[in-house]
Formats: sequence, structure tokens, C-alpha cells
Amino acid sequence: MKIVIAKKEDLEQILELQKACYLEEAELYNDFEIPPLTQTLDSIKSDYEKERFLKIEYEGKIVGSVRGYLEDGTCKIGRLIVDKNLRNNGLGKRLIKEIESQFDSAQRFELFTGYKSKRNLSLYNKLGYSEFQKRRINEKLEFIFLEKENNKKSD
Repeated sequence: MKIVIAKKEDLEQILELQKACYLEEAELYNDFEIPPLTQTLDSIKSDYEKERFLKIEYEGKIVGSVRGYLEDGTCKIGRLIVDKNLRNNGLGKRLIKEIESQFDSAQRFELFTGYKSKRNLSLYNKLGYSEFQKRRINEKLEFIFLEKENNKKSD
């Protein structure tokens, strides 16, 4: 399975996968109004204009995606998703490594996840990310922000 840059026509399928994946997160926090679940097609199209989207396809279907953008020397990575039937096969790791390589001029990489999302935190720690901030979003949800210096920075 090859990772490639997603096209605009992929966004509907990415949004569908995103909602399926984040439903588990919503259940974990008992909060079904989280932005990945409420995002509209118009909104993801707007994101596409500002962010780089990657995808993995399997048998003609998008089974994984991640997005990122550069801001003040930091690559902000978000919405890592992998089809639940294909998890624990290294696809999430591959997506993160590929989005990092797409932004090899960044000084650092940053991402966040919910404090109860142990699987996500474990993956990010294995990839060299460390916690630098916690931010309470509401009474149910707190985000943990993680960062990693880019040791492979190209000038």
C-alpha cells in the first residue's frame, strides 16, 4: 500500500473514513460534537486549500489519511485516521513518517490527541514525540499536545 498526496476528489471518502474513525474517540469522551465528527464537506474542502492531505488506498478504497501544514517553522499534523480493520499494521506510523518527510524543512513537528487516547499517545511516543502542553477543551475533554524536533531538517 502506497502513500500518496490526496486529490480534491478524495475528500468525500476521507471525510467518511474520518467520521467512522472519530466515532470511537467520541464514544471514549461521550462527546459527539467533536470537530472531526461535525466537519462538513465544504469545511474539509477549505482545509484542503491550506493543508497537505495524504492517503493510503487498499483495493481501490481509502483506508488511511493524515494532513499537515507549515506554520512559523512548525509542521502541524492532524487527523491521522486508519480504517479500524487495518489498524496495528503500521499504517499510522507510515502516514506520520511520510507527512514528516513532506515537510522536511520544518524545525519541529506538533500534533495533539485526547488525554484518554492511549493508543494514539503510545504511537506518538514511539515515533519520538513528547508532551509539551495540556489544554482543557471542555468538562469532558483535555488535549495533550506533543512535539518532536526535526533532526533531518533540510535548509
